[in-house]
Amino acid sequence: MTDEAPKIHIDDDWKSEAAAEKERLANEVETRDSGPIPAPTFVEIVQTLAMQVMVGLGGMQGPNGQPIPPNHDLAKHFIDMLDVLEKKTKGNLDQDEQTILDTTLHQLRMAYVEAIGGHGAAR
Repeated sequence: MTDEAPKIHIDDDWKSEAAAEKERLANEVETRDSGPIPAPTFVEIVQTLAMQVMVGLGGMQGPNGQPIPPNHDLAKHFIDMLDVLEKKTKGNLDQDEQTILDTTLHQLRMAYVEAIGGHGAAR
């Protein structure tokens, strides 16, 4: 056994290496996020409005992970907006778009009726 103390190597450059790594990762994320945004579609409009209905029905969680309280009036408002969209686009949609709109509206209406307990008026 020797009496020599083990040599300790201190890397003084670790801060600059960490900063360089952080910058590299930030550039990577920025590059990844700056891709082209896809062209808007009719289906995307329907999905956006449907998501708002689901929020109004209380089917979503907030950023804190807690459920968002239901707002049935808001849910009905967005269902009505989809209904207006259906009426205004009648005869102008392709078969897939029409099917998606019809199916989405039907499912949301059924979810709304279930959420309000099968009664005709929002609570």
